[in-house]
Amino acid sequence: MRSMYVLLTFFSISLLLDAYVYRILYKIKRNKKPSKAQKRAFWGLNLLGYTSLVALSVVGYELSDPAFRNIVIGGFGLLFFTKLSLLPFLLFDDVWSMFQWLGRKIGWLEQEVKPNGGGMSRSEFIAKSAILFAAIPFLSLGYGMFKGGYNFQLRKVRLRFPNLPKAFDGATIVQLSDMHMGSFSDYEAVARGIDMVNAQKADYFFFTGDLVNNRTDEVNRWMELLSKVEAKWGKFSILGNHDYGDYTQWPDEAAKQANLEHMHQVHKQLGWKLLLNENQLLERDGEQIALVGVENWGARGRFAKYGDLEKALQGTENASFKILMSHDPSHFEAQVNGMKNDIDLTLSGHTHGMQFGVEIPGYVKWSPSSWIYPYWAGLYQFGKQYLYVNRGFGFIGYPGRAGIWPEVTHITLECGEPDSAST
Repeated sequence: MRSMYVLLTFFSISLLLDAYVYRILYKIKRNKKPSKAQKRAFWGLNLLGYTSLVALSVVGYELSDPAFRNIVIGGFGLLFFTKLSLLPFLLFDDVWSMFQWLGRKIGWLEQEVKPNGGGMSRSEFIAKSAILFAAIPFLSLGYGMFKGGYNFQLRKVRLRFPNLPKAFDGATIVQLSDMHMGSFSDYEAVARGIDMVNAQKADYFFFTGDLVNNRTDEVNRWMELLSKVEAKWGKFSILGNHDYGDYTQWPDEAAKQANLEHMHQVHKQLGWKLLLNENQLLERDGEQIALVGVENWGARGRFAKYGDLEKALQGTENASFKILMSHDPSHFEAQVNGMKNDIDLTLSGHTHGMQFGVEIPGYVKWSPSSWIYPYWAGLYQFGKQYLYVNRGFGFIGYPGRAGIWPEVTHITLECGEPDSAST
């Protein structure tokens, strides 16, 4: 019932937006009525969007085919945000027109002189400028839907540590995070991403949470592919906030617990050692480093705090080098940085960089995610400690990526004093 109220409220707001934005057709035609073709195109597209959303809600998000779901949500979102980008221009023009009207009424301004011949009025100019501006989100989000979600990027990082045991000098790690397998529909494209992982021939594979969106069974059709992930010395994983089944309705607590037990079994079947507030001592040539894995712990919003860092660290007191896997980077900010200085490297994910933004290495790095998380993508250095936030392998909500591309991270550990690392 609550979801129905939310849907109706959203529809009401969206219809008001449609009615307001529809006026742009009048403005570009100098207040002449739009043609029948223009009316049909505008309202037909919107009607198709609303009908598709209703169909999706009837079928159910979790029960719907991922390809259908992505088209519906992506298509509606594409139209909605394109119309939303027109709103500031229309509001500016209407507010300006209102002040001019008032100014003429009280005698502060002379009567408006309308352009004749081929001249362009202010409203027409603003309306046409708005349409040109709206092409930016339309094209970028459209590309993100059809191509960007599978535009896997390899990012290489070399990190130096004075306390890294010599036996691990040159050891390599591939990190994946936020796979969200329930969102994928293109098997071959995902397979190319897994091939990119295996092409690194890494010593270790670390997965930092969010294998699914809501339910463990979303991963069923992908098991054979994910089981092909290779690493010479071991594959390890943790859970993310989406892996617990917290974002779906279950008939009872037993069903939710069974879903979580299934998730544990999935990691085991994939050959990934799942660390649940525990650690694993990694050994090579008689030397050891500690790999610590905590369950999800989020300092922002209503994200669950299942993680227990103190418990996870038990038994690592004698390890000279520690790597922490923690899904949410706000955990590093709240409980690691400045408090647990013996944790040398923290690997996280979670933010996805909001799947939208601009990154030009050396010049620009921005995403709306930066308004919420100070550490939202890439490498951060704090003295001799490092935090790396993976941008995520998959997507959720918006069915794609624009500017913040899906990521495979390759990390090389080296002995030596820290220096400026590159991503």
